[in-house]
Amino acid sequence: MRILIVEDDKDLSRQLAEAFKQAGYAVDVAADGEEGHYLGDTEPYDAVVLDLGLPLIDGVSVLQKWRADGHKFPVIILTARSQWSEKVAGFDAGADDYLTKPFHTEELMARLRALLRRSAGHTTDSLEIGGLMVDNRAARAYVDGTSIKLTSHEFRLLSYMATHNGRVISRTELVEHIYDQDFDRDSNTIEVFVGRLRKKIGVERIETVRGLGYRLVDPTISKA
Repeated sequence: MRILIVEDDKDLSRQLAEAFKQAGYAVDVAADGEEGHYLGDTEPYDAVVLDLGLPLIDGVSVLQKWRADGHKFPVIILTARSQWSEKVAGFDAGADDYLTKPFHTEELMARLRALLRRSAGHTTDSLEIGGLMVDNRAARAYVDGTSIKLTSHEFRLLSYMATHNGRVISRTELVEHIYDQDFDRDSNTIEVFVGRLRKKIGVERIETVRGLGYRLVDPTISKA
């Protein structure tokens, strides 16, 4: 999953980015509303953490522009303002949730996971597909109850496929959602990660759909 943080407080931004990366997310950061709007307008994020008190363009205006342009990614707004009117303005602009500063990073991450679950149609952080269990809260995966060791990119790939279980996902889509903006993105590396995952979770669990991409499947279900 790929997250955008739009926050002008450098220390807070760095803290959040590090926490999200440790939790298995790809993370991009913007320090003002202008850059944040551009990234949200041009990159396919799974969710956005957006401060309201931004330089150049305020957070509410950024959010209004995104929604007017049809961007539907979930957005959590952050604000140091305590007035109820500011929260209402954020929700009216299209926010899905909010947190008032100061806050605990763990609460923000829990709220983010909840938004990601709802947007994907899931009810829990743990996704199970025929003996494969992906725990997005702990950033861990298990096969028949046994923990498997994954690199950060392998987990991102598996988590994204599990979240969209049963759907064919193109290499391009996977590249866009498991790498951050600064990574040297190459769709050929997706094949490498898929090969590694197959060795760890079982070859039969990831189906190649020729010309289209990959699909995570339940090997216990007969195709007959």
